[in-house]
Amino acid sequence: MGAIINGMACHGGIIPYGGTFLVFSDYMRGAIRVGALQEAPAIWVFTHDSVGMGEDGPTHQPVENLMSLRALPNLVVLRPADATETVEAWRAAIDSCSRGMPVALILTRQKLPVLDNPGTREGFCRGAYVISESPGGADKIDVLIIATGSEVHLGLEAQTQLEAKSVSARVVSMPSWELFEDQDEDYRNAVLPPEVTARVTIEAGITLGWCKFAGDAGTSIGIDRFGASAPGNIVFEKLGITTANLVEKAMTVLGG
Repeated sequence: MGAIINGMACHGGIIPYGGTFLVFSDYMRGAIRVGALQEAPAIWVFTHDSVGMGEDGPTHQPVENLMSLRALPNLVVLRPADATETVEAWRAAIDSCSRGMPVALILTRQKLPVLDNPGTREGFCRGAYVISESPGGADKIDVLIIATGSEVHLGLEAQTQLEAKSVSARVVSMPSWELFEDQDEDYRNAVLPPEVTARVTIEAGITLGWCKFAGDAGTSIGIDRFGASAPGNIVFEKLGITTANLVEKAMTVLGG
């Protein structure tokens, strides 16, 4: 499939796309790498992006694949949080392809809540944006919560619970490392203020690499092991991809 998409992209006239489970991206890694190398305008759609469909078991649950794709030069990885971000992901994918950067679009299989944020359209194309400001405003941010994809709604839930503890958290949706790192320093610092060192990142995959956003004083929640066979909600709970764990880690980095 990957080689066919590359051929269609190189022929020109269309932006081809194809889809499969994220865990199978390893089988087509050679084609993805060649596509990135030759700047082919191609879109690879990868679903079942974590342990959310738990009954599939660890053989079909990707934990390392997101980071594996992010390691490829000239490949834009997009992991939207809901239906609204997915619409913007397609816009960003087409724009990236027009600039010679193929795209890996990472989607869940399980249902997700639709998040209400008027800044999604402008923010998504920049790779990361404030999806929910700190209750104390931009001048009072106690902790930064940085999330991607299906974990963004957990960040929003944690924000509410932290507010009840008199902790002001800013929630940042970061659907694309590549697009965010392509922004100017002023924008990056506006989204992730350097002076706010209490940070928690959360993504349902390995934590490798997240330290550059969490910083030395922050921490990362992820899955640094293979998954398990059980209903998705149980697997998420057992592996710590929960609102409760996010709140606990936020309090820990704050010294609480």
